[in-house]
Amino acid sequence: MIVTPFHLAFPVRDLEETRTFYETVLGARIGRSSATWVDFDLFGHQLSAHLRPATGLVPRSVTGQVDGHAVPIPHFGVVLGLTDWDTLSVRLEARDDIAWIERPMVRFKGEPGEQATLFLYDPSGNALEFKGFADMSRVFAS
Repeated sequence: MIVTPFHLAFPVRDLEETRTFYETVLGARIGRSSATWVDFDLFGHQLSAHLRPATGLVPRSVTGQVDGHAVPIPHFGVVLGLTDWDTLSVRLEARDDIAWIERPMVRFKGEPGEQATLFLYDPSGNALEFKGFADMSRVFAS
């Protein structure tokens, strides 16, 4: 299976704080930009942050349940190999400015879809999830 990059456009309240967060905290590379949007290369995927200051923060009360844990809906993120996930997890845990939703943990332990996961908010209140799989062929295992 060939995996191609996805594209996601999402609202942010401030482009400069968004640039700083995605580049410095998450390690994304900055791509094209204008006065109202900026593209990021986040682990090979194209994210486009669009300035929408009037939208404010995304509501944080709507959740779903996954493996006994409340998760924010909506959220987006990236599925990583476990080595890359571990590197990101360690970098994030070392910071004191992360708005954690769910600190790094293992979900579905011992089951076919076992995965490492973590959830956090970006500065605009967008919920992000990063998953880590030791075996990428198990991403859709049930």
